[in-house]
Parts: sequence; structure tokens; C-alpha cells
Amino acid sequence: MNFPFFISALLLLLHATSAAATTVGVTYDTMTPDVPPPEHVVPALQSLKISAVRLLNPSPSAVRSFAYTNISLLLSVPNHLIPSFAANRSAADLWLYSHVIPYYPRTRISLISVGSDAITDAAATYSTMDPSSILLSAMQNLHLSLRDLGVHTIPVSTAFSFVEIMTTSFPPSAAEFQEPISSLLLRPLLQFLEETNSSLLINLYPYNIYRINSEIPIGFALFQENPFNFRDDVVTGVRYRNLFDMMVDAVIAAMAVAWQENIPVIVTETGWPSEAEARAAGNYAEMYLKGLVKHLRSGLGTPLRKEGVTQAYIYELFDQIDSKNNGSSANGTYDYASMRGGAGQHWGIMHPNLTMKFKVDFSASTWILGNEKILVKVVVRLCASLLSVFLLL
Repeated sequence: MNFPFFISALLLLLHATSAAATTVGVTYDTMTPDVPPPEHVVPALQSLKISAVRLLNPSPSAVRSFAYTNISLLLSVPNHLIPSFAANRSAADLWLYSHVIPYYPRTRISLISVGSDAITDAAATYSTMDPSSILLSAMQNLHLSLRDLGVHTIPVSTAFSFVEIMTTSFPPSAAEFQEPISSLLLRPLLQFLEETNSSLLINLYPYNIYRINSEIPIGFALFQENPFNFRDDVVTGVRYRNLFDMMVDAVIAAMAVAWQENIPVIVTETGWPSEAEARAAGNYAEMYLKGLVKHLRSGLGTPLRKEGVTQAYIYELFDQIDSKNNGSSANGTYDYASMRGGAGQHWGIMHPNLTMKFKVDFSASTWILGNEKILVKVVVRLCASLLSVFLLL
């Protein structure tokens, strides 16, 4: 018996399981008022073992603050720059020269999103902007600018709101992208993502689906383990144990209808507001975040995609204090908090004094959960048994 080889195979199995875990990060709007500057926020993120940050309204100084930190950044270009990016590549060049080129690769930049919820934002604020006609052009121009500047490892994408592009969340087997946005924008955009090895970005909030559907149990939305917390897709026979997986698989099923089911998916926003009603019934925000991180760290993926989403970003780091105005602010930055299905609510996970509102463990070492914990116990016992046999031979 080749005992060393067998042990090596078991260790490789454990490594493969852990590698499947989703990277969990946070969304950080650098324009949030009355919070510490980035140079103070970064050490706090490092102490929490947060390895990925999505920067909204990024400033050059904020990008510089993450240099040599080993924290990867997903930069989000403000929506109001989309028309200029689409019209002229020099606008994309200028943005890259101020936000990327001086700092990369000392600052790790994993992806650049050209806008976020541009469809929603155009309808609410930019009445003259038709995202279906300019969004893909803006992405293509930024992609070409990166290549011309010698940057070949930063992909380009854009973030969509789940409720704005999906026909349904259940059953996932019946999900499709809404028309006419599917034909006008999503299908050619997915082709671009495939050709450039990029990912589909989706802002996905189980809170919003739960809020409008009284038939969904709160435990199903909060990752609570309960014998009755499940929904079956009668077409595929798949059983869903949480609303998050169900929504992710709806996106994957819609991508399959569009013949692009293999494109990686990144959840650029997800979270749960800590409004007064939720606190009165129990801290739903904390329950959701703990359940989300535990589930994503387990590496179990979703029923339709075993590797699950590659990254997920919790919305958001700090509460948006002034979130009552819908759309863009006077300085041209986008008021992201107003588009979460509850303007004025508190989505932040950290206080301005840099202490956490909730006890959430972001450490990558927490991947050994659920099935992985069972797997580790089985492997340890098996190794112990085989070692005893080996010593007796």
C-alpha cells in the first residue's frame, strides 16, 4: 500500500474543497460623509481579515491607501461618467491615468465596473441616458484603454440590479432576463464578458424579495437551519435551503437561456438593513450576515453551480447618513443607498469609530464549516486508522 501517496491525495482533496470557498468582501463608498478617511479605514479592514473591497466613487487617494495591503479592489466607475467613456476613449484614458496607472500593481485591482445599477439610475436620474445604447460601448472603450496602457490582467464589467433584469426568482428553472433589455444589452454584453474573461456582476438582495413576498419564511431568507426552510423547483427537482442560492441560480438559469451559462458570477452587493422594525423582531441584519458568510465560506456553492459565486461583497461598510435623496448628489457621485429598496435605512456594518455593529468573522480560516467540518473529521479518523494499520505491517 502506497501510504504516503494516499495521504497526499487526501490533503489535495481538502485543498480543493477549501479553494472553492467564495471570497467575501465589503462595499466601501469613499464619499460617505462623517466617517474616517481611507488611511484610517484600511488598517481596520486588515484587522478584520477582510481581503476584498469594492470601492464606490473611488478617489485616487483612496486607491493609493490600499497599496501593499494585500486587499484586492473592485473599482466602480461613477454612473455619470458612462456617457463620456462611451463617446470618447480619451475620457477612459484620463480616468485610468488618475485612478489606476499610478498605483497598480502596488494596489491590487481585481476588476473595474463601469457603473452600478446604470439601468435603475438612468430611469431615476439621467433621463437623457439610454444605458442599452452606451453602456457596452463604455465598457469596450475602457477595456481597450487598459490594453493600450499595457494592463492585461484587470477585466471590465458592470453591475446590474437583480430586480431590474430578472423576470422571476422562483423557480430558478423558469428565470429569464427581462425584455427588451435582454436583447438590446445583456446578450451582447455577456458575449463581451466571455471574450474578455470577465464576470457578470449582480446586486442581489434577498431582503427585497422577502419584503414583497409574504409567503417566504424569514428563516429561509436568513440562512436559518430549519426542517421547513426549503423550496423545491419542481421542474429540476432541486431543493433550495436559502433565498440567496435561489436568486443566484435564477441568474445562472437566465444566462443559460442566453447561451452563456459558464461566465463567472460576482455578487457586488448584498446585505440586510438594520431598521427599527427588524431590531424589534430580532437582529435580522446580524443573522443574515452571519448566515451569508458561513454559507459562502463553506464552499458548497449553489445547486446549479457547485463553485457558487466567485466573490460576494456585503453592502455596506458605513451607513449612508444622507440617503433620502434618490439618485445622484450635487457633486456628481451616485447615492447608492437610495436604490436598496429602503432609502433612509441603515445598511452599514461598521460604526464611524471603526467598531463593528455586528459580530461577523471574515477570516478565511472559517471555511471549515458544515460539510467541510464533517469531511475533516472523516479524513482525520481515516488517516489515524490507516496509520495504525501501516505501523502494524
